This record gives sequence, structure tokens and C-alpha cells, in this order.
Amino acid sequence: MKKTILLSVISLFALSLFSQLQTDYKQLLTIELQKVYDSWESPAIAVAIVKDGEIFYEKGFGVLEYGKKTEANEYTNFAIASNTKSFTSAALAILVDEGRISWDDKVRKYIPWFTLYDPYVSENMTIRDLLCHRSGLETFSGDLIWYGSDYSREEVIKHAHYLEPKYGFREHFGYSNIMFLAAGQIIEYVTDTTWDDFLKYRIFQPLGMSRTNTSITVNEKLDNVASCHTESEGKTVVIPYINWDNIGPAGSINSNVHDMSQWLIMQLNKGTLNKTKIFSSERSDEMWSAQTAMEVSPFTKHVNPSTHLKAYGLGWTLYDYKGYLIVTHNGGYDGMISQTVLIPELNAGFVVLTNSLSMVYMATINQLLDYLIDGKIDSAWSDYYLSIREWVKEYEEEERQEWVDARIPDTKPTFGLSEYTGVYTSDVYGDVEVSIAKNKLYLTMKHTPIYQGKLEHWHYDTFSVKFDKAPSLPEGSVSFVADKYGKITEMKIDIPNPDFDFTELKLYKQN
Repeated sequence: MKKTILLSVISLFALSLFSQLQTDYKQLLTIELQKVYDSWESPAIAVAIVKDGEIFYEKGFGVLEYGKKTEANEYTNFAIASNTKSFTSAALAILVDEGRISWDDKVRKYIPWFTLYDPYVSENMTIRDLLCHRSGLETFSGDLIWYGSDYSREEVIKHAHYLEPKYGFREHFGYSNIMFLAAGQIIEYVTDTTWDDFLKYRIFQPLGMSRTNTSITVNEKLDNVASCHTESEGKTVVIPYINWDNIGPAGSINSNVHDMSQWLIMQLNKGTLNKTKIFSSERSDEMWSAQTAMEVSPFTKHVNPSTHLKAYGLGWTLYDYKGYLIVTHNGGYDGMISQTVLIPELNAGFVVLTNSLSMVYMATINQLLDYLIDGKIDSAWSDYYLSIREWVKEYEEEERQEWVDARIPDTKPTFGLSEYTGVYTSDVYGDVEVSIAKNKLYLTMKHTPIYQGKLEHWHYDTFSVKFDKAPSLPEGSVSFVADKYGKITEMKIDIPNPDFDFTELKLYKQN
């Protein structure tokens, strides 16, 4: 009897001590995350950590909107952008479990009109190919078709027919939002339910993700929603949400770290949460299996020297870090960046949501990885990425200065302004119009209202352009090309940026 009482006392003491240690560790984590937040200009950061089937930590830092006082918390909604892709893969995994599709079914079995750059590719593209980025297209190819445009989901997919490949079919990794859109549309053709409703009733509601949605038209009706921010002329500015409904399955979900914690716990449980089965463990293994090899970049080798291999699964990026498999995905929205991270062998994971375009999320990711793997809480990662940020700024300034220095002074346009006007058409995109107002040329991308701006003469038949409604994009150039008869036949747009390739629009003037 005395032994039993003694053991009970020891157990209670140990439990109390463990609970106190957890509390102290969480407080220390908050202090270190606060240091990271204070070092950057990001208006808000929200973080949640899950461990052994429970939410271990969740907290918001900062404010919903720069210059205002409303604070972010664990229920603050952010755009999670391409983290949406793992949800689309999960939705298709449900259909695989039900025997309604196979990963290796041909896309044309469900979308007969699906057509890409080559008849063989069009005929043989599978659902698996769509989900692991091996279509042959270059990373982000065709994103100008859908971004901020009035094209529907089907119209976006149909325009992809005109995209030119960079690689051979199944030869190389090329990140494609449009291929994920096509994957999501298969759900609609198989179930007679929209991708949006399928996720709502088969994933969000069963997981208790009550504030998670697939459209800003729903999100804007909620309270506690973070605003988007970018840097313009050295200042942090608020920018409006852009409607991503037409690329939904690739990136339109809005959520918060509390809801996303349920998603991560379910993923770590191989498809099940609180005895609610979303998909089978077999499907989980398939989604986490390497499908397409990815390059381990020099930057990654420098930052994470323990990383030797990297691949894309089905809706997830896979790599090794300090001997552990990392299952992860990034999301980049105009004014927000997010990351989900799973460490299956530790039954742990985390989500980071931000409402700026800074590298603060990268510092936070490395800090939390080391926290979960090594048990260390160290804000040194923040200083490291701050130094990288300064290097990037210097590099961008040098590139811009090179562009300015290449300008040839004291030149004039070859033609009168009216001869530059007209409609220029690209098979990939559609119509771009050049018009005159107040003796100035203006460019308007007809399907994308935010892409319009005044053309200022740069040199010869090249003009500079800045899209004021898209402050995240830098100033670029618009050049006009004449044929041998002295008639303008072509326009070339070049706005250097990491997301949109304006040069893939072959724009020819219509008579």
C-alpha cells in the first residue's frame, strides 16, 4: 500500500514537472519567435506546432494590417496559396480509395478536350503527371493566363494548349499551377461536385476547419482576416487581395494556423483524425513518395548542408534534413507567404503564415525545424536571413542600375505615337491594347485589369512601363518591332520578376 502511494506521488510529481517544463519551453519559444518578428517588417506572423496528435503551440504575432492595432492570433485567416495543392491531392486520394479514379488514369478519360503542346503528351498525360510537375512545361509557365484575369478555370486550361515546353515529357521538374488546376477539375467531372464543395464537405468540415474556405469572396465576409502587404519604394504598403478562384485547386484556400493544425495532425496520422478517416494510409504513403527528382540548389546546400536529396511527391515537396524526412509545401500569394512542414518520424509538424513578402518565414522555418529536431531554440537564423535580404537588395539594385546604364540617351521613337497603337494578340494570353490618352501611350492587358500602365519613352522604340495596381512588380520595358517595310508588327513585354514570364507572350499586331 505504501509503495502504491509512493509511486502515485512520484508519478504526479513527474507529470507536474513535465507540465512545468512544457510551459517554460513554450514561454521561451514565444520569446524567441517574438525576437524574430521584431527583426522584420512583416506586419504579422502566425505559428502552430503539432506533436503526437495534439496542438503543442499556437500563437499570432503582430497586426492584421500595417499601421493599425488589431492583433493577429491563431484564428487569423491568411491566404495559404500553393499549400492548397496538398489538399487537391488529398481530395483525389479520396477518389482513389473509393475506386472512382486511379493515379495513372489518363487525363483525357475525364477531360476529353485536354490538349497541350504535343498530341502524344495530350493523350498520355496522367493524373499522377499533373500532381508531380513533370509535364515538360517550365516552372510558372502560363501563370499570366490566370493571374488576376477574367478567364474561367476551363478557359485557363484550354489556353495552356499554346504554351511551349521547356523540357521533354516526364523528363524534368517544372512547377505548374495550371496542371494542378486540371487535376482539380477532374474532381468535378467525376463527382458532379465542384472542387470547392468537395473540399468543404469531405475535408474541411470533417476536420473541424470551420474558418477555412476556397475563395476570397467567402473570406472577405469573415472577421479577423489579415491584409496583404508588399514593399514599394522602400515602404511597407497594403495591397488588395487578388481573386484566385480561376486557379482554385492550385492555390485559392484561405485558412489559419488553428485550422491548419487539424490538417497537419490528420496528415501525420496517415489520413485519420479522431477516428474520422479522410483517406487511407496507403494513399498517404503514395503522396509522400518521390515522383519527380528536384535539384538541391547551391543555396539549399549552403543553408542546409545536411540536405542531400529533394523530390516532389503528389502535392508535397520531400527532402532530408539532419537525417529526417521532411514533407513540406510552400505558398506564395501577392502579399503573403506560408509554409507547412511535417516530420513524420517525430510525429511532429508546424505551419507558418505571414502577410508580407519578406524572408521572415524562412527564418522561422529553420528555427522551428531545429527546435523540433535538436531541442534548441535559437534566433540566429533570423540574423542570417537578414544578411541575405541585404545581399538580395544590393543585387536587385545592381541589376536595375545595369538596366538604367544600358539606356541610350538622346534618342527618339522611330514612329509617331499613333502608329504604336492597336491591339496585339498572343495565342497564350489574348489581347493587349496600346492606346493614346493626353498625348501618352497606355498599355492594357485586356483580361487582367491590374496590368495597365503608362508607357514612357526609354530609347528608340522601347518604352518603360510600371503597373501601378501591381506594386509587387518592378518597372519593365515594352519594345516594338517593325518589319522590313517599316510597319510595326510585334510588341515585346519584359518585366523581370521571379513569378511571371512576360516574354512568353508572343504579341503580334492585328490589322
